[in-house]
Amino acid sequence: METEQAQSIEGLRAGRERLVPRGVATTDFTVSRAEGATVWDAAGREYLDFAGGIACQNLGHNPEAVVRAVHEQVDRYLHQCFMVGMYEPYIEVARRLDELWPGGTPTKTLLVNSGAEAIENAVKIARAATGRPAVIVFDRAFHGRTNLTMAMTSKLVYKQGFGPLASDVHRAPAPYPYRGVSSEEALAGLELLFKQDVDPRSVACVVLETVQGEGGFIPMPADFVRALKELCERHGILYVADEVQSGCGRTGPVWAIEHLGVEPDLLVSGKTLGGGLPLAAVTGKADLMDAPHPGGLGGTFGGNPVSCAAACAVLDAFKEPGFRERADEVARLLRDGLEGIAAGNAAIGEVRGLGSMLALELAERSPDRARDLTIAAREQGLLLLSCGLYGNVIRLLPPLTATDEELERGLSILEGALAAAPVPA
Repeated sequence: METEQAQSIEGLRAGRERLVPRGVATTDFTVSRAEGATVWDAAGREYLDFAGGIACQNLGHNPEAVVRAVHEQVDRYLHQCFMVGMYEPYIEVARRLDELWPGGTPTKTLLVNSGAEAIENAVKIARAATGRPAVIVFDRAFHGRTNLTMAMTSKLVYKQGFGPLASDVHRAPAPYPYRGVSSEEALAGLELLFKQDVDPRSVACVVLETVQGEGGFIPMPADFVRALKELCERHGILYVADEVQSGCGRTGPVWAIEHLGVEPDLLVSGKTLGGGLPLAAVTGKADLMDAPHPGGLGGTFGGNPVSCAAACAVLDAFKEPGFRERADEVARLLRDGLEGIAAGNAAIGEVRGLGSMLALELAERSPDRARDLTIAAREQGLLLLSCGLYGNVIRLLPPLTATDEELERGLSILEGALAAAPVPA
């Protein structure tokens, strides 16, 4: 049976209302095709994509090398469970991730289907390696929507009404300079946690997004990350870097933590890793990755060969001459544009980010204007996402392959949308 992909906008919206649960939050936007930095809706209207399916298209839609790798793999076989029969694409993704590891330690990699599943497995590996149960996460964290990762996530909308949640998850402050939380204060809060809530000798791992994603595109300061790693080493706690959104070249280097000169014990990647197909990974120091017993890790579709073929092409792109330089150019163009916009708009409290993982935070702690802004931008032909604990942050995730003209046009639309969005009374 063929799947019809030429429905009207009205037909798609009616189908969504009838067939998809309301818990899956959507906009009214519809998609019929995409290429590079451009998406077309079901009516044929063209949009610049600064959302990337939530950070999954750092190389743009349908990059030639990825599409070619997928077609070649599809002609060989679609599925082989790695636990039943080993296959080359899985090994080749692990090999590339080992080569791109932000440190000098030999690594091994587990492949799974999503960032949340990868975080779950990182915790499993940390618990097996240390023999300890507790996990420390941070304010404004987002790690997923499974039972454990809901407990690790700090935004109520993602977990309200779904309890009881996994236990032995403890939350500490994270730096947020714009809102007055310094690295020193965050570290003091962690030390207090160790005094009053959890013995550090029972902690298996800390899990930290190098740049908080859903929490508001807040880069973790270098002094905080380095002090946190030292604290982990002092107490025998494993450091897990969540790079699901900040990795895969988003900030310039392959991994955001490379900016900080810290080697994690485990690193979680996903989103762009699969080039648009479901794939995530836990990569870590080989001795730690070998801690779980045989049969303790795995899954039917983890490391699907088609997703792995796409990932090999994605990872190869990061090593291409000029990739890092272009990523840095994109970052400079975007930051200069955002700072210019902010200079003339009192509603904007801060422009921040790392590399091209950039955002602007509206001063008012309310989602209303950010929501109006994303709607106004979409009406003018630009796809944007909001984020932040209060929903008042606008994040920019254009492909790193976008042209200067596309980036400048997107910034111009954003500036116009800011002017069009009503100012709260």
